[in-house]
Amino acid sequence: MTPLHVCRRALTAAASSGTIAFFGIGNMGRGMALNLTKAGFDVQAFDPASEARDAAAAAGLSVAPSVEAAVKKADFVISMLPTGRHVRELYLGDGLLSRMGAATTVVDCSTIDTDTAREIGAAAEARGVGFLDAPVSGGTAAAAAGTLAFMCGGSESAFGRAKPALSAMGAKLFHAGPAGAGQVAKACNNMLLAIHMIGTTEVLSMGAHAGLAPEKLSEILLASSGRNWSLEVYNPYPGVMPATPASNGFAPGFMTDLMVKDLGLAIEAASGAGLDVRMGALAKELYEAHQAAGNGRLDFSSIIKRLAEPAK
Repeated sequence: MTPLHVCRRALTAAASSGTIAFFGIGNMGRGMALNLTKAGFDVQAFDPASEARDAAAAAGLSVAPSVEAAVKKADFVISMLPTGRHVRELYLGDGLLSRMGAATTVVDCSTIDTDTAREIGAAAEARGVGFLDAPVSGGTAAAAAGTLAFMCGGSESAFGRAKPALSAMGAKLFHAGPAGAGQVAKACNNMLLAIHMIGTTEVLSMGAHAGLAPEKLSEILLASSGRNWSLEVYNPYPGVMPATPASNGFAPGFMTDLMVKDLGLAIEAASGAGLDVRMGALAKELYEAHQAAGNGRLDFSSIIKRLAEPAK
C-alpha cells in the first residue's frame, strides 16, 4: 500500500503551478522553499543575508538577485522572517503590497505580533490582495520533511488559493479565523510548549537524581497521564532519543532565542486581553535567564541544563 504522505505529495505536485517569490531562506525557509520546488512550483527565493543565499543556491534553490527580481510575475509571495519589523518593511509603505495586483496571494509564515498581522491583512484587503498570516509549528526537521503544521488567519478564499502551496510544505493545515488568528493560535501553542518542556525537564531530572533511568521514566510517563509532545517527540534528556537536539549537543532545532521572542509575543497578547497567565510568565522568566546565561543559540530543550546540579 502506498503511504499516505506519498499520496499527498503526488496530489500536491499534480495540482501545483505558478511562480512563488519566497523571502527568508534561513534554516526554516530553505526547507520550505525546497519542498515547494519539489512539488512543481517555480520558486524564486531571496534573503538579504549572503550566507543564506549561498546555502540556498547550494541546496538547489533558484536565488533571485533582489526583492524586485524575486517578486516579478509571482502568483504567490511567501515570507518567513525573524520579526514583525521585518515583515512590515517587506510589505507596508512602499513595500511589496503597493506593487501587487488582486491575482497575487500573500502568505506570511513568520511568527510576529497579532497587531502587525492584522495591519498587513487590512492593507492587503484594501488592494484586493489575498493575505494569510500562517505561522508554523514543527521546527527545522518538519520544514525539511514537509510536515509542518500551518495555523492560518485570513479569508476563506485566500486559504483556498494557498492550499496547494501550503500542502507542499505541511501535513496539517488549519484555518483559524480572520487575519491575525494564525498568530494568536501560534502564541497559544508556543506558550504551552514552553510550559510542558520546562515541566518535562524538571521531572526527568528529578527522576534521574533519584536513580531512575531517564529512558524508563520516559516510557512510564508516556503510558501515563503525564504524556506530552516534549516526551513523545522531543525528549530533552540527552541520550533518550538519538535524533533529538538533546542527544546532539542541543543543536537547534528551535533556538532558545526564538522561544524567548515567541513567549514575549504570547505574554503581550495575554496582557492586552487582561488575562492572568502566570505559568506562561514564569516560563518566559526562566527562558530569559537561560538565554542570558549564554544559551540563546542552543535548542530550547537545553533549558534542562539549569537542572544539571541539584539546587543547594
